[in-house]
Amino acid sequence: MDLSWSPSPPVDPEIGQRITAEVIAVDRDNTRVHLSMAATENPELWDFLKRLRPGEIISGRIASIESFGVFVALDDSPDHPVCPGVGFITFSELSWRHFETGTDIVHVGQRVSCKFLGFHASNGEARLSLRAMQPDPFQAFADSVEKGQVLYGRVTKLVPFGVFVQVADGVEGLVHLRELTEMPLEAPEGVVQVGEEVMVVVIEVDRERRRLALSRRLAPSGIC
Repeated sequence: MDLSWSPSPPVDPEIGQRITAEVIAVDRDNTRVHLSMAATENPELWDFLKRLRPGEIISGRIASIESFGVFVALDDSPDHPVCPGVGFITFSELSWRHFETGTDIVHVGQRVSCKFLGFHASNGEARLSLRAMQPDPFQAFADSVEKGQVLYGRVTKLVPFGVFVQVADGVEGLVHLRELTEMPLEAPEGVVQVGEEVMVVVIEVDRERRRLALSRRLAPSGIC
């Protein structure tokens, strides 16, 4: 998995072939040594990544927004042999709030400061978090609500097992199918629609897993 970061990787190694690689981990329990050929191909980039420490704040410029995440050209980093930037932000680490595409949160050329999470040895990427630079809205929300409280929210997504409802900025809860109506349902379609405003009741707040369980069935009125 850690053979090369070059755009045209070499032919797969053959038995008996001599290689040059750097030791990246020693697994004593399984008596294995993990090596990286990519490290010896890109020593400057490898040294840069190894100097970074989890939790460190690093800055750069948004280099590219893709369907799978956002690349960041980090300050003082060497060029990546393949990617538009050494830094990479997965969509889950881009923002606390709901969004449809990466361009809803950032734009190419924008300067950002992110928390370093760790580096992906196979791709030569520094994994970053932009949302970690902002307070978690779920924790603030959890401080202000209690079980049984009635809330108003907007339906953001229909899924086979229920619907997601946004009840505060950056906070969504799940209304399971069994909590959608008094009658048993096989799917949420036809009961509510995306964008619809509904009244819900808080039935559980899980701070650790950042999960909010809601009920439309128990609300005084299903639709506001």
